[in-house]
Amino acid sequence: MSIALELAKRINALRYEDLPPEAVHWAKVGILDYLGVTLAGSREPAPRLALEALGAPGAGTSAVFGMGKRLGALDTALVNGTASHALDFDDCNNTFGGHPSAPILPALFALTDERGAGGREFILAYVTGFEVETKIAMGVHLHHYTKGWHPTATLGVFGAAAACSKLMGLDEERTGTALAIAASLAAGIKSNFGTMVKPLHVGHCTRSGLFAAQLARAGFTANPAGAFEHKQGFLNVFNGEGTYDVARIFAHWADPLDIVKPGIAIKQYPCCGSTHPALDAMLALARQHDLKPDQVERIEAWTHARRLEHTNRPEPKGELDAKFSLQYCLARAVTDRKIMIEHFEGDAYKDAAVQRLLPRIRVAPYTTDQFPADNHFGAEVKVQMKDGRSFGTKVDQPFGRTSDNPLPKEHLKEKFENCCARALPQDAIARLYTAIQGFENLKEVREVTALALGHATPARRAAAA
Repeated sequence: MSIALELAKRINALRYEDLPPEAVHWAKVGILDYLGVTLAGSREPAPRLALEALGAPGAGTSAVFGMGKRLGALDTALVNGTASHALDFDDCNNTFGGHPSAPILPALFALTDERGAGGREFILAYVTGFEVETKIAMGVHLHHYTKGWHPTATLGVFGAAAACSKLMGLDEERTGTALAIAASLAAGIKSNFGTMVKPLHVGHCTRSGLFAAQLARAGFTANPAGAFEHKQGFLNVFNGEGTYDVARIFAHWADPLDIVKPGIAIKQYPCCGSTHPALDAMLALARQHDLKPDQVERIEAWTHARRLEHTNRPEPKGELDAKFSLQYCLARAVTDRKIMIEHFEGDAYKDAAVQRLLPRIRVAPYTTDQFPADNHFGAEVKVQMKDGRSFGTKVDQPFGRTSDNPLPKEHLKEKFENCCARALPQDAIARLYTAIQGFENLKEVREVTALALGHATPARRAAAA
């Protein structure tokens, strides 16, 4: 069996009429959250510098969100993809081990502006890409994740290629070719976490997925019969022999659709998702017991060992590094009782109260005495006060992590509006929100991209220095 061609067969078989209502609902949630965080991210240095590095790209039809520009689809996908992940505020997914929507939606929106598409076509393509990347993840995790690859990029490129192939209406052969091309364009390593390269991973992979589909449509050749399973194919090169299970890729295809269950995890905080369980616990303790930083003797936090590999950063060196510092995030939870975008801008990480608290925070991996071995999303936090009091609590998983534990609609709207306010006027935000609520009924998705276009304003240049 050719994995790429078998995936292509299943991609082509998906129809909008067969999608359960829950899939349409969660697709709209993902679109809403993506647009919000991308518009907020458009004001960050990373996407602006990526645009600058492109030189003088020619004008095109695809909207660069929040920047008031229209470029070619590939350039737009690169810039919007980088913006979508610039704040590390975009959605997650338990199966994927990363951020599922950011690799797909920048490519789809850019392609839609170029070709035109209705809301139902767009949703179907999005759900298709989501299913492809998450089911491939089922076959390669957790080895792929722990080896050091950034799954958002290395697996997201297949989601983008599949979604774009679906929207273009490519046949099975060319869809399989697009996936095979994507296998050679996959990239992204965790050693660059905490820098602008992490959001660039997303810009690069969503552009690559779109490019792979465009090449396949044009008749470009690849090796769909062996791109994944060849001895020097994706699975053996990226994972290694004996560390993947092809059967798991297809065992539960669309049963259920991954966008439905476990679903999309909407992030409450604009920092690495691996910090969120401990943040939920720390914020609960800070608010419940009215904790004051100068009264705290010691804070101890336990999260999963795999998450500590990239979040144990006791002395963050910059604003992006702070997003991956569990210690910094916990300190902010005590000093401010909330976690905001502003906490990861400029010199905020140097805040005096936070710096005084950092040496008193200890983090460690939790044991099976604290959480079951199959729980990868828990956290425990204990606080020792200088007056002898102590407080502690545990969370099994962060709020909003699965479709069974969703954020309320009003929280989603509040996050969306707060993010959009960094790039759009209030009337445009209201119209954009309304359009997304009826997304499946749109005759032209271009109505949404026109609202998200925004206008050019300076980036936070100081943060890029």
